[in-house]
Amino acid sequence: MERLQNILARAGVASRRGSAALIEAGRVMVDGAAAVEPGARFDPSAVRIEVDGKPLAGPERKRTIALYKPRGMVSTMSDPFGAESLGGFLARSGIKERLVPVGRLDKDSEGLLVMTNDGDLALRLSHPRYGHTKTYRVRVAGKWTAGKLDILRGRVEMPDGYLTHPAKVDAVRFLPGNVAELEFVLGEGRKRQIRYMCSAAHLAVLDLKRVAIGRYVLPSSLKPGEWLELSPADIAMLG
Repeated sequence: MERLQNILARAGVASRRGSAALIEAGRVMVDGAAAVEPGARFDPSAVRIEVDGKPLAGPERKRTIALYKPRGMVSTMSDPFGAESLGGFLARSGIKERLVPVGRLDKDSEGLLVMTNDGDLALRLSHPRYGHTKTYRVRVAGKWTAGKLDILRGRVEMPDGYLTHPAKVDAVRFLPGNVAELEFVLGEGRKRQIRYMCSAAHLAVLDLKRVAIGRYVLPSSLKPGEWLELSPADIAMLG
């Protein structure tokens, strides 16, 4: 017996949260009766489930990919302003499965973005309680002092009042023109967190690239806009 929202998510209808919204909206029928409780349990092989009047298809094969998200692409399936989106990427790539991003990178950032239709994996990688880390390389501009590392490593207040957790931040190298390359290892991923952390230290972000999730490192052979299939060994390295 499985929760109804999990059955829908496993079949590729939507994410767990999206599936719950469909159920609560009365768009899901189980044996001809409207289902309104996402947590209701059923044996998918013993009942007929319909979404918007269409029978539920069998579960998609689980698939997980690593995308090198380029700058300028939004980490959503579509964009009302016409920016390049993940939905457009999937359409061009020929991937038929309904993959969703695990976490996001803002439009001006680039690097490793994992997409999957495995709901359990998505939960493990995105929920803070599992303690997965993400590594970023960031070029910043601004007059450098050793005390700025203390600011970046400490707790920084976000615009909504949230205090970030202490982070591992190191200076990798210093470049001409008051430019420094920093490495951030974060166990959380608040929206534009690194940019706000740098702002607190009076540093301007020039470019930001996610280079690793857990122990899985973005392959150097992968170019912006390219992707590859992740093997079970790769997925295990994600955390």
